[in-house]
Amino acid sequence: EHGKKMIKSLGNVIDPLMVMDKYGTDAFRFTLAALAAQGRDIRLSENRIEGYRNFMNKLWNAARFTLPYCEKIDSNLDFGSISSFSLPERWILSRLNRTIDTVHKALENYSFNDAAQSLYEFSWHEFCDWYLEISKIQLADEDPVVSSRAATVLNHTLDYLLRLLH
Repeated sequence: EHGKKMIKSLGNVIDPLMVMDKYGTDAFRFTLAALAAQGRDIRLSENRIEGYRNFMNKLWNAARFTLPYCEKIDSNLDFGSISSFSLPERWILSRLNRTIDTVHKALENYSFNDAAQSLYEFSWHEFCDWYLEISKIQLADEDPVVSSRAATVLNHTLDYLLRLLH
């Protein structure tokens, strides 16, 4: 983490197997992707890995929240005509599409850190912090059309997000 080379005799080597046992494989992989800027040495620290473990935990909780609503999904919902969607639904879908474009461009340029950063920002700050909270109101709506559409958009967004992260 201080920019020194990892050398066993100095005792500053991070054992990947121990890190994966402690923080999880997904957190470790995402940390490496997020820090892998081209032409740059990686300053790896357990604090960063722990931060990305918290990110993985946030995604896990978002999926646990979303999955029970899968029974309300409207498989016939047309995402091509979103004019009937609520403002929050149109907003999250537009942000998802922007994130998809950003990630695809970053991956084409082998900028894995930019792709990871874009996914992190969208996942944490837009999907989890805002849309999940807003969707709770729509999911509880007594109108089955409103709750079904909210469940469908929620599932659609999570599905694409997890695919992008993969």
